[in-house]
Amino acid sequence: MTAVTDQDHTERADQPGDADKAGAAEHPSSKAPENAPENAPENGSEGMPDGDFSSRMDPRADPRADPRADPRADPRADSRTDSRTDSSGTWDDGLIARRVDETTGGNQYAVMDSRTAAPPAVSPLVYDRPLRSRLEALRELVGLSRTRLDSRTLAEAGRVLDEASARRRLSGQHTVVAIAGATGSGKSQLFNALAGVAISETGVRRPTTAAPIACSWSDGAASLIERLGIPPRLRRRPLPTGDGDSQLRGLVLIDLPDHDSAAVQHREHVDRILALVDAVIWVVDPEKYADAVLHERYLRPMAAHAEVMFVVLNQIDRLPGEATEQVLDDLRRLLDEDGIALGEYGEPGTTVLALSGLTGDGVGELREALGQFVAERAAPARRISADVDIAAARLWPVYATQRRTGLSEQAREEFADRLADAVGATAAGEAAERAWLRNANRACGTPWLRLWRWYQDRGEPTTGRLPSRAQADEEATARQRVEQAVRTVADRASAGLPTPWAQAVREAAVRGSQGLPEALDELSVRAGVPTGRPPRPGWWPMAVLSQASMTILQFLGGLWLLGQIVGVMSPNLGVPVLLMVIGIVGGPLIEWGCRMAARGPARRYGLEAERRLREAAAGCGRARVLDPVAAELLRYREVREQYGRVVGAGS
Repeated sequence: MTAVTDQDHTERADQPGDADKAGAAEHPSSKAPENAPENAPENGSEGMPDGDFSSRMDPRADPRADPRADPRADPRADSRTDSRTDSSGTWDDGLIARRVDETTGGNQYAVMDSRTAAPPAVSPLVYDRPLRSRLEALRELVGLSRTRLDSRTLAEAGRVLDEASARRRLSGQHTVVAIAGATGSGKSQLFNALAGVAISETGVRRPTTAAPIACSWSDGAASLIERLGIPPRLRRRPLPTGDGDSQLRGLVLIDLPDHDSAAVQHREHVDRILALVDAVIWVVDPEKYADAVLHERYLRPMAAHAEVMFVVLNQIDRLPGEATEQVLDDLRRLLDEDGIALGEYGEPGTTVLALSGLTGDGVGELREALGQFVAERAAPARRISADVDIAAARLWPVYATQRRTGLSEQAREEFADRLADAVGATAAGEAAERAWLRNANRACGTPWLRLWRWYQDRGEPTTGRLPSRAQADEEATARQRVEQAVRTVADRASAGLPTPWAQAVREAAVRGSQGLPEALDELSVRAGVPTGRPPRPGWWPMAVLSQASMTILQFLGGLWLLGQIVGVMSPNLGVPVLLMVIGIVGGPLIEWGCRMAARGPARRYGLEAERRLREAAAGCGRARVLDPVAAELLRYREVREQYGRVVGAGS
C-alpha cells in the first residue's frame, strides 16, 4: 500500500488552534493517543507522529484505516469536517484526505509529520547562456522603452522577467507539471493513477476538484509549491514503494480544477497556476477533445510551449475498436491547426498519448515519458524561453519594421534649404552682391554720374519705401515655412517606424521647433548682410585715379577752349577738343570696365554672405530639431538591436 506524506520537511501542518483541534475539543472522545504529540492533527490526512511506518501502514494499528469501518459511525468525522469548514471559510481537502477510495480496495493513505526535520539542500535553477542573453536583452529592452511605451504594452515582458527571476532562485532539480482538463475528463483519476494512491477526489459530482492539490516525489520542492499558492494542507508526497517512484524523482505534480468550471474561482486558479508551472499535461476525453474553449483560450495561445506540453486522450476504454486511432488522428489535426508542433519522429514538440486512467492502459507509457521528461531537467528553461518568445511576438508591432528607417542626407539638406529660404539666405546674398556692386560703381563711376545719383537719392522720400504691412506678411510667411520644414523632416524621419516610436520622433521635432522662428530671426540680423562698406579690391585706387585723370582732361580741354574764345590763347580747336573727347568718353569706358571687373568679386561676396546665413540657419535647425530627432532614432536602433537579441537573431 502506498502512503502519502506532507510535502516537505520545511512545511508545517495546521498550526495549533486550527479547525482540527477545535473539533477535538468539542468531542473529548476524539483525543489523540497518549503516545501522540500534543499538537499532532488527529486526521490521517493532516499529519501523524514520527515513528514506525509499519504501525501506521498496518490497518490493525490504526482502526481508522480499516476498510470495514464506517466513517458515519464515528461522530468525530462530521464534527471535524464542519469545524474545518467553519474555521477556514473555504474549501479544503479534509474530506478528501479521509475518504476511502473504493476502487483501490479501501486503502487509506497516511501522512507523515516531518516538521522537525531540517530542510534539504537544493541547487537553484541555472539558465544556459543563450537564454541568459535573451533575458538580459529583454530587460534592457524594457528599460529603454519605459518612457516611450505604455505600461500595458510592457506588462507581459515585465511579467516574464519577474517569473524568470523568481524561478531561477528556486530548485533546479524539480519539474512542476500541472494536470489540466475539462469537467469529467478524468484528470483527477489520472493524477491518482500516477501517484499510485487516491490523493485527489474523483466522482460524478461536478466540479469535483475545487482547489489545486500538489504531490511531490522528492524533498526540496516546498518553495516551488509555495510559489503556486498551494497551502500545506493540500500538499502530498507518496512514500517510496519501488522503481516507479524513483523514476519520477524530482516531479511535482499539480491537479488543477476544471478549466471550464462554472465557478469563477476555479478558472482563476487554473489561469494563475498555468502561468507558473514548468509543464502541462492536458487531459481530454473523446467527447470534449475538440472543445472550442480549450483550443481557443488555452492550446492556441500556448502553441509556443509545445515542448513542455503533453496532450493525453483519456477514457479510451469507452472507444470501440479502431475508434481510438481515429480520435487521435483528429486530435493531432486540431493541434496542428492550433500551431502546436507535435513531437513525432524524434522532433521536439508536444507528446500525444492515449490511455485510460480507469483501467491503467497507457498510464505506464505516460509515466515513462514523464520520467524521462523530468530527468532531463530542461522544462523550466524551455518554459521561460517559450514565455520570452510569446512576449517578443506581442512586442513585434512596436519594435519591428520592414523598411529602412532614419534621416537620409538628402532629407537633412532639404531641411537646411527650407530653413535658409525661411530666413531669406538667397535674398541676403543677392543684397550683399548688389551692395558690393553699388559701392564699386560709386568708387569707379564718373563724377557727373555720382552727382546725378546723389541728387536722385536726395530727392526721393525717406519714408514709405517698405510698408509695415508687407513686412508683417513676410514674417508670417517665414514662420509658415519654418513649420512646414519641421513637419516635413519629422514625417520623413518617422516614416516606417512603429507607431510609438514614430510618435516620439514627431514630438521631439515639435518640441525643438518651439522658438525656432525667433532664433532664425536673430540669426538673420547677425549673419545677414554685413554692415558698413564692403571690402575694396586692390585695383579700385587705379580705377579712381583713372576717372580723376579723365575728369582733369575734360577740365583742361574746356579751359583751353574758353581761353581761345576770350582771346587769351591762340586759336587751336583740335587739341582742346581732343582732350575733352578723351575725358568724356574715357570716363564711362573706365566705369563700364570697372563694373565688368566687379561682377566676380561681388558674386563671391554675395555667395559668402548667403553661405554664412545658410550655415547659421542649418546649425540652429540641427541643434533644435535634427539632433533630438536623431537621438530618438538612435534610441530606436538600440531597442531594435536588443529586440533582435530577444528573438534570437543576435545569438
